[in-house]
Amino acid sequence: MSSPGPVRTGLVTVVLAVAPVLAACAPEAAPPARADAQVIAPGAPGQSESPPARARAAEGPVAADVRFAEEMIPHHRQALEMAGLAAARTGDPLVTAVANRVVDGQRPEIAVMESWLRSLGRTPPPAHDHSTGDHGMSGYGMASEEELTRLRTARGHAFDTLFLTLMIRHHEGAVGMAALELRRGRDRAMRAMAQDVMSGQQIEIARMRGIERRLGQGVSDKCCPSPPVPGTAGRDSSDTA
Repeated sequence: MSSPGPVRTGLVTVVLAVAPVLAACAPEAAPPARADAQVIAPGAPGQSESPPARARAAEGPVAADVRFAEEMIPHHRQALEMAGLAAARTGDPLVTAVANRVVDGQRPEIAVMESWLRSLGRTPPPAHDHSTGDHGMSGYGMASEEELTRLRTARGHAFDTLFLTLMIRHHEGAVGMAALELRRGRDRAMRAMAQDVMSGQQIEIARMRGIERRLGQGVSDKCCPSPPVPGTAGRDSSDTA
C-alpha cells in the first residue's frame, strides 16, 4: 500500500487549521425557551404593559371577587322576594313570566356563590339579610322597605307597573355590580358569574321595558330613578378588566 502523497497531507493540514476559524464564525444557537417565562402583552396607549387578561383571571380570588359574591347574594335574594309576590297579585301572564325567570335564574346563582364562599372558608350572608342598610347597596338598585311595602299591598295593574319599575332598576343595579367585578375581579368562576348576570339581566331589562310599553307606562325613570352605581360613573358597563 502506498503512503499518502504530499497533496493529501497538505489538504488535511489546511482543514485542521481552518476548522477553528469556521466554528468561531458560526452563529450561536438560540437558548431554549423557558416554559415558565411570563408573556407580557403591550398595554393600551398611556397604560403600562401587563400580563394578558386570561392570565390575570387565573391568579385566584381577590377582595373584589369576595365582595361581589357577598353583595350579589342578598341582592339576588331581594329579587326573589319581589318575584315571589307576583303570583298572588298579578293577572298578567307576561309579568308572571318575568317573575318566574327571576326565580329560575337567580336561585341557582345564589347557590353557586354560597358554595364558592364556603370553599374559601367564608360564611355566606345569612338568608334573612338582604336589606339595603346592612350592605349600603341602595346605589345598586335595591328597593327600600317603603317600596317593598307598597309592592306588597298593590294588586292588578298597580302591582304590575310598580313591579316592573322596581325590577328594572334592580336589574340595572346588578349589571353595574357585574361590571365592577369584570373590571376588578380575578377569580375565573366569579368573573363568569358576572358575565352571565350582565348578559342575562340586560336581556330581561329589554323585555320588561317592552311590557311597560304594552301597559302604556314606561315610567320607571320618573317613578323611581336609578341612583348612580358606585364606581361606574362615566364608564361603559361592558368594560372589562
